[in-house]
Amino acid sequence: MMRRGVAGLAFLAAVALLAGCAGVTVTSVSPVKYIAERRGDALTTGRLSETAQESLRVVGIEDCRERPVACRETLLASAGLSDEQRLSALAELWIEAALAADAAQVPEDIALEAWLETARHAYAYLFHTTRRPGQRAFEDRQTQVRDYYNYAVQRTVTRLFPSFRASPELINGAPIGAGGWRVEAHSGDFELTEVTHLPEELVAASSLRFTGLRNTYRRDGFGSELVAVMSPPGSGVSAEQPFDEMRFPVFTALLSFEGRTLAEVLATRQAKVVLYDPYRSAQVTLAGETVPLAANFTAGYGLWLARSGFARQSLRTLFGMADGIVRPRIEMMQPYDPNRRTIVMLHGLASSPEAWINVANEVLGDELLRRNYQIWQVYYPTNAPIALNQKTIREALLQTLAHFDPGGQARASQEMVLVGHSMGGVLARLMVSSAGDNLWPTLPVLPDGTDESGRAERVRQRLTPYLAFEPLSQVTRAIFIAAPHRGTPFAGNELVRRLANFLTLPLAMLEYLGDINAMFTRPGPNGNEPGLQRIPNSIDNLRDTDPFVRAAAELPIGPHVRYHSIIGQSDPKLPLVDSSDGIVPYGSAHLTGAASERVVPSGHSVQEHPLAILEIRRILREQLQ
Repeated sequence: MMRRGVAGLAFLAAVALLAGCAGVTVTSVSPVKYIAERRGDALTTGRLSETAQESLRVVGIEDCRERPVACRETLLASAGLSDEQRLSALAELWIEAALAADAAQVPEDIALEAWLETARHAYAYLFHTTRRPGQRAFEDRQTQVRDYYNYAVQRTVTRLFPSFRASPELINGAPIGAGGWRVEAHSGDFELTEVTHLPEELVAASSLRFTGLRNTYRRDGFGSELVAVMSPPGSGVSAEQPFDEMRFPVFTALLSFEGRTLAEVLATRQAKVVLYDPYRSAQVTLAGETVPLAANFTAGYGLWLARSGFARQSLRTLFGMADGIVRPRIEMMQPYDPNRRTIVMLHGLASSPEAWINVANEVLGDELLRRNYQIWQVYYPTNAPIALNQKTIREALLQTLAHFDPGGQARASQEMVLVGHSMGGVLARLMVSSAGDNLWPTLPVLPDGTDESGRAERVRQRLTPYLAFEPLSQVTRAIFIAAPHRGTPFAGNELVRRLANFLTLPLAMLEYLGDINAMFTRPGPNGNEPGLQRIPNSIDNLRDTDPFVRAAAELPIGPHVRYHSIIGQSDPKLPLVDSSDGIVPYGSAHLTGAASERVVPSGHSVQEHPLAILEIRRILREQLQ
């Protein structure tokens, strides 16, 4: 009896054991964890994705890390997987190997080959399987594999760059050998054809994070987003040119593989890198497919500002110290494009292009505006008299236009828009005004009977370009922001007056002014009374009692110019006519006849206020109509 009981218990135990082996249990996961598990992969989490692990289990592989070569060969040979499963898993296994090679600092050829294999298998999955990319547009797996391709292109191009930098003649020329591969490089529509135009450095846009910029504007698509760091201004460029082309242009690199079939692509050792300007190309053809081109429109601009040293240099300029600037420079935010209209931005006193940090970025971030405009920022010595800056900025703009468009027929030379903040707004107004003889009375009068040499006439001839001018015909719209058209009492308070006495013009600028400077420092009528001790500087000109600014405020604006005002109001409780932005009174910034006037609750740096930026974008869109 006992023996039968023991046998029964043994039978029940065996049944229970068998049931436990064959049973399925279930647990719940949150939506967040579910999505993380589905989208995590070797690139984002350091672990193979669920999709890749499924493919490995189908062919009987639990772990690929012990024998990676045999594992990849098994995946290639297995008939139990579709081409999409096989190639996407191989692309992920290769990126896992490439990341490990980078971390282990293996020889360059080994790491480069791993990145090329990653790009090749991702490329094969994307373009040489039965379904086209558009048919998988909403699948997570395609997004993952596209990311493998884009990152592999980035690593490949940055690793190959030193070789092409050492032998620039290979750009658009013969291929170079790289780990058993032969890779060609073509500049595409990105201008890198001359040796002097090769960058000194390549920076991956994905590696950059900026403080001070509200947004980073980019476009999803195919390719690696990169920034080319060009030589500093003056290196290989004529010093007579008043402009600096963008030192940090962005471009997008694509990598393609020789072959028209899947088998040919998997067998080739030939690859081609092509560089594209994302401002010029929104779509490209890759393996016979029209695909969106990836782009980062903020990275180059942000890097330019971060490395510019503008804050320090603008202060040195203000006080006439060494390493400041003497003449205006036109800073171009992208390579010149004859088919885009030009926006010219002028900053204010003691400032620099940093005044437009978010304004320029938001304009370039607006797709419609980006397709139709290019931005030039004027960087000028803010200690100089307004009349001098008016003349030299005007000359710099005209010389830049003549350099790029001698015939003046390009869209870039027509219907230009001036945007000026603070003193830059006063300068912008002079650019679109007709002076006639209205500014001559603002000059100090030469004493009678002391001009035997005809010095007064010579001075008048020299001053004509500063005081007699007409509106720029290329400009049809202007935006004045917190502009003290009639000056400001702030420039006349005691502290600011003391500061103005420390403002000095550099020797190079005084030499340029020549006998104009002598006129302001001449002796008095009796030969022993001192005349004016210095040329009025910009702070002098911004006082609400200054003769020049008062006369300039009455100059007629050209009838072909449509103009707008954006005005800050620091205390909204005050009546508008009695308000100011803390520095410029409303009455000085207001212009009768403006096409629009927007008052923003802000201090003097109103140009950076989101509402002001929205208004600028609205006006620029209106200009396109």
